[in-house]
Amino acid sequence: MMRFKKILFSFYWALLLCIQANAEVSHDDLNSANNLLTPMYGLNFQDLMRSSLYGNDATSNSLEVQGTLPHMLGKLPQLTRMTVAYHTVPVTASGQNDNVSGLGDLYLYDIFLFGPEILQMGLGPFIVMPTATDASTGSDKWQAGLAATLVSTHPWGLLGASFSYQHDFAGDENRPTQNIAKLQPYFTYNLRSGMYARSAGTWIFNWENGSYFIPFGVGLGKVWKRKNGATINLILEPQWTAAHAGEGVPIFQTFGGLNFQFPLSNIIK
Repeated sequence: MMRFKKILFSFYWALLLCIQANAEVSHDDLNSANNLLTPMYGLNFQDLMRSSLYGNDATSNSLEVQGTLPHMLGKLPQLTRMTVAYHTVPVTASGQNDNVSGLGDLYLYDIFLFGPEILQMGLGPFIVMPTATDASTGSDKWQAGLAATLVSTHPWGLLGASFSYQHDFAGDENRPTQNIAKLQPYFTYNLRSGMYARSAGTWIFNWENGSYFIPFGVGLGKVWKRKNGATINLILEPQWTAAHAGEGVPIFQTFGGLNFQFPLSNIIK
């Protein structure tokens, strides 16, 4: 686990030192790079390192790969987003904590886009497929849900929130029922030289067992823009849990991301 953290942070610093922007980054570019509803092709690598947990001396880690595909249904724009994760989670065997790693469940969203640029909304269904390679890294349940995102765009940055709810409808009857809501308020403030400040902790509520945790973060990001219109977005945000119920939820976690966006015209060419 510690070796993985060192590799990840070394990669971040190497990227910061080596990447040079080929085009000036405006505040509009920063907003576009951080807007969850931007209609561009996307490829994101995101890591959530939970270095301390309530009621447990272990740690956990989730590395997500996410792809975004913009398309049209008639005259209505949409974003299809697929997320697959590789989890390292603590398990207790023979009275001792150990870690198990494996692929997690697959999330597939299809979000319809509404509204003007200053106040955008995305709304659509999603499905969770039980693709985990280990019982500890997935639910063994087919799940369905609804996701909504609201984004207010300003010259200084973004203000928005994402909400989702999911419930299982099939799968292993012996596994816990999935009845989960997630809320992610997020805020970005544009700085100079492609930099920005951000806060975007995801609040998770398990209505089935009553556990929840509400993290708050303060982080920084850096956006590079290429001459062909593609953007690279590097994120690092420590997050602290302000309120919680239940054991096994994080006390402190660090979110890191490396996100790429590609204009539609470049893909077609």
